[in-house]
Amino acid sequence: MKKFSFFIFLIIYSFNSNAHMAHYNKFSKIEMEILRDGEVIGYNYYFFKKDSDNTTVTNQLKFTVKLLGATIFEVESYGEEKYNKDKLISYNSKTRQNKKDKYVHLKFNEKENKYDINGSSYKGSASIDNVIGNWWSHRILQTKSQISPISGSIKEQVVTFIGKEKIELYGKTHDVERFKLTSKDMSIPKDKQLNFDIWFDEKNNLILKVTYSRMGNWEYRVKKFE
Repeated sequence: MKKFSFFIFLIIYSFNSNAHMAHYNKFSKIEMEILRDGEVIGYNYYFFKKDSDNTTVTNQLKFTVKLLGATIFEVESYGEEKYNKDKLISYNSKTRQNKKDKYVHLKFNEKENKYDINGSSYKGSASIDNVIGNWWSHRILQTKSQISPISGSIKEQVVTFIGKEKIELYGKTHDVERFKLTSKDMSIPKDKQLNFDIWFDEKNNLILKVTYSRMGNWEYRVKKFE
């Protein structure tokens, strides 16, 4: 039954894929809180700017992990995705992670119909079937691989439909679909693996919550959208 439901999900969203960016025309901002072990440690904000057929999505992320008052892990990042209609034209990001700089410069190569990537972890080309691995877009649930928004590396993935659920966020109850997103190759080192639980609100085309475990239990959850 779960496999059948996921099959239906893929059919619905493959038919609606051409209207992907139109799903987000109503948004100007999505605010996500970042929690670790139940404590708010940062934020992940997305801002949308529409100009005719062009859409720019900017991403601001910052969090700090402390232990006994000392900072043990800190990330601050800024990214910008540019779309023409439903086509990703470019993506650029700068990230400061524990005093180390990371980056991505991606550009659509129209002549060869691929992405050219210059990233801190990968330099080369990528299929246009990839998506940027940010949480604002439900396309991350439809693709077989994603591009790291921080380093440009390409990660193959498997998405499994778990079932329909109800979740409560900030005093409101939401009907959602739950998915599991994992690396295709689970033999790679654990710190490189994808292993997320994702709760998707089909009504608003929003990923409302994401959880994973790595140096603690992490949660990204939508606090506000407008």
